[in-house]
Amino acid sequence: MGARGLAMDTKELLKKVRKIEIKTRRLSDHIFGGEYHSTFKGRGMTFSEVRQYQFGDDVRNIDWNVTARYNEPFVKVFEEERELTMMLMVDVSGSELFGTEQQFKNEVVTEIAATLAFSATQNNDKIGLILFSDKVELFIPPKKGRSHVLRIIRELIEFKPESKQTNLVEALKFMQNVMKKKAIVFVLSDFIVDDYHQTMKIVSGKHDVTGIRVYDKREEDIPNLGMVQMQDEETGELMLVNTSSKKVRLNYRKFYHQKVDYYKESFTKSGAGAIDCRVDESYVKKLLGYFKRRG
Repeated sequence: MGARGLAMDTKELLKKVRKIEIKTRRLSDHIFGGEYHSTFKGRGMTFSEVRQYQFGDDVRNIDWNVTARYNEPFVKVFEEERELTMMLMVDVSGSELFGTEQQFKNEVVTEIAATLAFSATQNNDKIGLILFSDKVELFIPPKKGRSHVLRIIRELIEFKPESKQTNLVEALKFMQNVMKKKAIVFVLSDFIVDDYHQTMKIVSGKHDVTGIRVYDKREEDIPNLGMVQMQDEETGELMLVNTSSKKVRLNYRKFYHQKVDYYKESFTKSGAGAIDCRVDESYVKKLLGYFKRRG
């Protein structure tokens, strides 16, 4: 490829980044900034002092002990910790490439990640990125600002993973090692993986974790197409599958739903949040609903 071809690619890429920025920034400005702030800022408050109650103060902040001592109302004054850190953990393994006429899953994942990142930026928080397969493929340390978010979007669009397999435990342990202070963590994946419940519990004990399962409705079932050659996205192995067999279809469905149930259980029992987002549904509604429930 000549220099011109390369320039063309960069131009295309920048156009894509810009498009995603315009769309997701609008969302985060109008909708998510405030919601994100009210959902997570309570976690970042430190108590600094008390002062006399003034008209308009939130009664929930009255310090009853001090009030009783002085016989007049005093309120606690909180200082917001200077900033929070958001860590986006994105699964870039093979299974992420399954998509239908709607949109590839990774496009939806990129938009969700960008929306969250811009919401954090509005809050003056730092944003970091971990792209993982069965290993950590890329780590961008947390930083602030628009150009940093654009770099994250660029990586999400064009990153080519080395491995097609998934290991969530490795990724979670890595995040735990690099993030010494409490972070707001979003894990974006289809979660067709298991054995991470224990690790999830440990990570959730320290960080504020939310799983966002992005999936395609066509993954839930194998259509009846007779004998079909299929490739395992993660191992690359080719095999003949008789899709007209009811048993094969049922087994697949069972396998799929086991993974989904495991995800929901692992996250909720660890005290983490869990969002399901089908690629043909509005992720905006899903995220807003989640923020409002938690806020």
